[in-house]
Amino acid sequence: MSYRPVPGDRFSFGLWTVGWQGRDPFGDATRAVLDPAESVRRLAGLGAYGVTFHDDDLIPFGATDAERESHVKRFRQALDDTGLAVPMVTTNLFTHPVFKDGAFTANDRDVRRFALRKTLRNIDLAVELGARTYVCWGGREGAESGAAKDVGDALDRLREAFDLLGAYVTEQGYDLRFAVEPKPNEPRGDILLPTVGHALAFIERLERPQLFGVNPEVGHEQMAGLNVQHGIAQALWAGKLFHIDLNGQNGIKYDQDLRFGAGDLRQAFWLVDLLENAGYDGPRHFDFKPPRTEDAEGVWDSAAGCMRNYLILRERAAAFRADPEVREALSASRLDELARPTLEPGETPAALLADRAAYEDFDADAAARRGMAFERLDQLAMDHLLAARG
Repeated sequence: MSYRPVPGDRFSFGLWTVGWQGRDPFGDATRAVLDPAESVRRLAGLGAYGVTFHDDDLIPFGATDAERESHVKRFRQALDDTGLAVPMVTTNLFTHPVFKDGAFTANDRDVRRFALRKTLRNIDLAVELGARTYVCWGGREGAESGAAKDVGDALDRLREAFDLLGAYVTEQGYDLRFAVEPKPNEPRGDILLPTVGHALAFIERLERPQLFGVNPEVGHEQMAGLNVQHGIAQALWAGKLFHIDLNGQNGIKYDQDLRFGAGDLRQAFWLVDLLENAGYDGPRHFDFKPPRTEDAEGVWDSAAGCMRNYLILRERAAAFRADPEVREALSASRLDELARPTLEPGETPAALLADRAAYEDFDADAAARRGMAFERLDQLAMDHLLAARG
């Protein structure tokens, strides 16, 4: 199999990914600035479906209205020439020094108002370009000192901001949903809404929770030592997986943003298996950074590798699910029992208490002796992941 991606695979990339110059806290850029229009054309040539951006990726901060229109026009022309879609847009509320203490939760009220205006303006552009999802990453919404931020007040301000954004898209009649992107730390010592669970709980306190979901990222979950598949499965269970960022990560450390499949390959396998079998129909979005060791061509090799690895893992996951021996192992592990409700239809607490088989006559020692056959099942998954089975 060639593993050649096509637009139907719905792979998308951020301008900030292939356009990353390789600058980090300890080193200057190793690559030249990449023209957004060139990114669009190169991604289309690789078989991608879409491209995403922060406002500042496309329009330099502080650009005049005329300059803004010129940048948008060139970008739109590249989209028209290639057929690439813009499925998602977001706002940069973290690079400029004005956001050093946050954006929607900055202690300074005038900064918060500026952040909202900046976001509203970019929402208009997102809708103009056809985006259906708007990601909100609060990279500076946090603190390093316990005295520096009243977390209750900060959450009030964050709720206020999201309620305003929800009201705006509703009033404008925009077909746009918001996806909150959790991250535990970096660049702030501790970021608000650090995990999928925090974000899901917060969303339920909003005026229009139906407009808000989550945008989990592989590396962000692993930075907190969490199981990526479990977090995304819960988001799917809640009907809140509005978008996803795919990349690679090696355990609990700084945000590495490796190409997808690098790092923890087993978690990548289970994640692809989940996305392909649990009803997620959104873009497979890559939020990675080509290592600063790479030249311009290495950037595109890295981007192509993200898509190739996903396609390989998709094939491996499909082979795993189609294997008759795997089906037998799943049955031996009693996954079908887990899908069966614990209570009978209409069963009440009183009926459960009256059922002697559920307690008085239940043989706990015999149940404890049952093996779960998980090792056989897991080894079959390993065999398929490593292509040791057909």
